[in-house]
Amino acid sequence: MTPRRGAGGATPTFTESARKQQLIDCTIELIATRGYPATSLAAIAERAGLSKAAVLYHFSSKDNLTRATLTQVLEAFAAYVTEQVAKESDPRDAVLAYVRAMVGYQQAHRSHVRVITEMLLDDEGGTRLKTPGSHDTHGRWQFLAALLAAGQDAGRLRRCDTRTVALAIGGAIDGVIAHWLAHPDLDLDAATAELETFTRYAIEPRD
Repeated sequence: MTPRRGAGGATPTFTESARKQQLIDCTIELIATRGYPATSLAAIAERAGLSKAAVLYHFSSKDNLTRATLTQVLEAFAAYVTEQVAKESDPRDAVLAYVRAMVGYQQAHRSHVRVITEMLLDDEGGTRLKTPGSHDTHGRWQFLAALLAAGQDAGRLRRCDTRTVALAIGGAIDGVIAHWLAHPDLDLDAATAELETFTRYAIEPRD
C-alpha cells in the first residue's frame, strides 16, 4: 500500500506527518513500558486509536516503524549533545559539556533510553545478544575523540590515545546510566559531578 503524498507528490501532507509522529510517539511509549518484542503493530494501533491497516498505511511494517522511531530518538539525542557542546569555546569545557549533556538528556528522556537499549540489543533470533561493543554506534566515540583531539591541538588537553579515552569516558557514562535505570534512587546529579571529576583526571595535562 503506497501512502498518498501532498500536492507536490514529493512530501507527506501536514496530516500525514502528524499521524506518523503520533505513531512514533506511541511506539516510544510502548517500547519503554513493554519492551521491544512485546510492541506489536496491533498494540501500536490500539494505543494510537487506529486500525492496524492505518498503521501500515504510513509504515509498511513494524520493522520500518520501529527503525524510524529509533532514528528519531538517536537524532534528537545527538542534536541535543551537539548543541550543548557547541556552546563552549574552550576544548576542556566542551568535553565536560559532552559528559553533562549525555547524562542530562537521558535523565530527562528515560523512555528514549529504553528505546535505544531495547532496539540496539535486540536481534532477529531473540537471543538479545550482540557483539561486545556493538552498542557504541552512530559515531559516539568518534565525536568525543574529535573533541579530545581538538583540545590536544589547542594545548588544553593532555596527549593520549583519543579513542581509548573516549571509549573509557563513554563506558563510564553508560555504566552510571545503566545503574540508574535499575536503581532510580541513584542521585544522578551527584553522579554527573563525579563523572566530570573522572573526566578531568583523564583529560587534563599532568605536571
